[in-house]
Amino acid sequence: MTAIRFTILAAAGALLATAAGAQDMSAFRTGPIFEEFGAHAPVEGIDTFAPDTEFAIAFDVAGQADTGTRNRGFESAARFINMHASHAVDPANMRVAVVVHGKAVHDLRDDETSNGSHYMVTQLLDYGVRFIVCGQSAAAHGLAEADLIPGVELALSAMTAHAQLQQAGYTVNPF
Repeated sequence: MTAIRFTILAAAGALLATAAGAQDMSAFRTGPIFEEFGAHAPVEGIDTFAPDTEFAIAFDVAGQADTGTRNRGFESAARFINMHASHAVDPANMRVAVVVHGKAVHDLRDDETSNGSHYMVTQLLDYGVRFIVCGQSAAAHGLAEADLIPGVELALSAMTAHAQLQQAGYTVNPF
């Protein structure tokens, strides 16, 4: 009787999880650019993009990562690159910037030990992704340029950074 009750409860739990919107991440893979982060899934009916496809995308990130985890907003930039590179968009045709403000500025601290985003950010910077910190948020959170991961840029404000990126042809990605 106990085994039957357990089976029924397990089945009910699975149905509730599905009904509650539980996600199936089994199809998600990393790469081809970043093998350790930036997971994406294939989408039926989407094969490749035209060879001349170009993107200039700015991500806006204000939310700080939970302790010991990577910043999801930063990882979205990696996902964008991996996803499009896997569908034949030339990586040279993707310009990506991440404008960081609010508490998310802490995820750009040059601290490999306690910053769960540090390694990912350095890999993205090495690849050419720009990280631009709101100077107003940095000041409000007591961060100086010397506290940031080398290569991270400092702007007067996030508003200024977005305005300058838009003038350079970037569009803001709302995700």
